[in-house]
Amino acid sequence: MSDHPFAVVLEGDAAGAHPAASAFAPAALDVRRLAARVVEAERFGFSAVTFDDSPLPVTDAVARLDAVQRAAFAAPLTSAIGLVPVAHVAYSEPFHVATQLASLDWASNGRAGWIAAASGTAHEAAAFGRDELTSDDLRRERDDVIEVARRLWDSWQDDAVIQDAATGRYLDADRLHYVDFEGARFSVKGPLITPRPPQGQLVVVAPAGAAGIDVALVEGADPAAIADASAAARAAGAARVWAEVEVALDARGVTAARRVESVGVWPATGRLRHTGDAAGLTSLLVELAASVDGVRLHLAELDVDLDEVGRGVLPGLRRQIGFRSPTAGDTLRGTLGLARPLSRYAAPTVKEFA
Repeated sequence: MSDHPFAVVLEGDAAGAHPAASAFAPAALDVRRLAARVVEAERFGFSAVTFDDSPLPVTDAVARLDAVQRAAFAAPLTSAIGLVPVAHVAYSEPFHVATQLASLDWASNGRAGWIAAASGTAHEAAAFGRDELTSDDLRRERDDVIEVARRLWDSWQDDAVIQDAATGRYLDADRLHYVDFEGARFSVKGPLITPRPPQGQLVVVAPAGAAGIDVALVEGADPAAIADASAAARAAGAARVWAEVEVALDARGVTAARRVESVGVWPATGRLRHTGDAAGLTSLLVELAASVDGVRLHLAELDVDLDEVGRGVLPGLRRQIGFRSPTAGDTLRGTLGLARPLSRYAAPTVKEFA
């Protein structure tokens, strides 16, 4: 088992991972209902919640706030749970992405993360009036955007804001820095227009193989495959690894298998999937804890399965592996056992000797 805190993360967007879940949701998922779900997840003790997104509205969907905005809406309604939205990189301005995410970290008092997503289909490219990107182009673009975001978050030193009323100085300009970044498809000078985030650096999450990330997302059809993917991600430099797990639980007197069968086929996605009771899911997560630092749960029907996981799984993880829920005032980095990094532009401390 890892020495790091084990994280249980909820993918909280939409109605659930099963394609038919939306047909059984009581109403269209608006931002208030989503925020209420995040509050419920915090009450149960989840480590964080993620907010999915796409570069373009999904077919027949009504317009809605993007994932970062939805996370920001939930921020003042919560005090402990991490908030980790998807923000796509291919056709977004990197400076604006970094600024939005830094603002989310301020709004949540240091509980923000970022799933750096890279998608660039021909349809998406046409909508933005841009050229379609190859898979190699997308990987380079994601790596570049992550790197420039990290530089921008460091571009204000922690003590740059001085608020000196006597002199009328709000900040010390000597503690602001230009990043002078030149990527394959863009350049950024900086500095950021917001002070350094409370966490210093937000927690950056992406599929294994992306550069500059804190948490690698890995997939596998069984625990052995996930263990292999986790080992590869750690070898590539990931500080933490989360496994993607799909879940349908026995609920309300109906077995999970019957629930899934009744709403239609749930196509295989290549992810590990548990269909059964809460005790079986608890045992599975205990087994996974030997090779990963956390899991992101994709629940078949959020309005049903969230309650089952909160009541039937998290208490067992507390007993068996010492799972710890975040408390008010915790940062997401603290919840994951990640240190707050120094700014790359801060002057090194010189040790004095007697």
